[in-house]
Amino acid sequence: MSKALDVNRPSRLNMLREGRALMEFGAAGLMMPLLMRAPKGDGHPVMVLPGFLASDRSTGLLRTFLKMKGYQAVGWGLGRNMGTHIVGGKNLLSDQLLNQVIELHVRHDCKVSLVGWSLGGILAREIARVIPDCVRQVVSLGSPFNGPKGAAPVAARIFQLINGDMTEREAGAMERMLKPPPVPSSAIYSRTDGIAHWQACRDDWVHESAFAENIEVRGSHMGLGHNPQVMWIIANRLAQPANQWQPFRQKLLHKMLYPNPERA
Repeated sequence: MSKALDVNRPSRLNMLREGRALMEFGAAGLMMPLLMRAPKGDGHPVMVLPGFLASDRSTGLLRTFLKMKGYQAVGWGLGRNMGTHIVGGKNLLSDQLLNQVIELHVRHDCKVSLVGWSLGGILAREIARVIPDCVRQVVSLGSPFNGPKGAAPVAARIFQLINGDMTEREAGAMERMLKPPPVPSSAIYSRTDGIAHWQACRDDWVHESAFAENIEVRGSHMGLGHNPQVMWIIANRLAQPANQWQPFRQKLLHKMLYPNPERA
């Protein structure tokens, strides 16, 4: 049964507050000594997928941080994300995008973790749905996989102008997006997101899945990829041993910095 939400668009106030992204970028640099205390990685490959209209340049700071923590962090290597790798059909995604992940998996001989920002997170979840044997876990950042077009009106309008209506090309696509992929998945969202409504960025099937969670943070949509809170949580999620995934648990420092994880 569908659990799609009838959510509103982001408030105008939150849209105006997206300028916070610049402060979040600056804060990441200032807090880097603290961020380096985040859990170290085990060296497995991590692919970071950019948001709509963005390229690998937008995820450079996050990938640099992940490399410093010991991961084989790479961009998606497909230029600007125009949404053209959503092609419809049985697998929804282009072979070119899927092959990027498969090649990374083969090169390192281990599963790949996927971190996707906005549209990149939607793509990451679908990649894990199509080739779960190649994917270790998925972390989405402000990705409106759980809502109608109105949840991210500006982005949806531009996407449709470039690519047409995805739901017309693949009738069951939206229905499939609602459920978590068959690998551990963490949906990170902010109630003050000014681009995608926060309710559309969280998973309503967490109680039906032992390997899905929602994590709330404070910040803007445009700053999620370099928000210090988000960077720490990503490092925490990726550092878990393979096949030993557990939901995010806040320690004292986390409780001071972050809202409570989503439990409803």
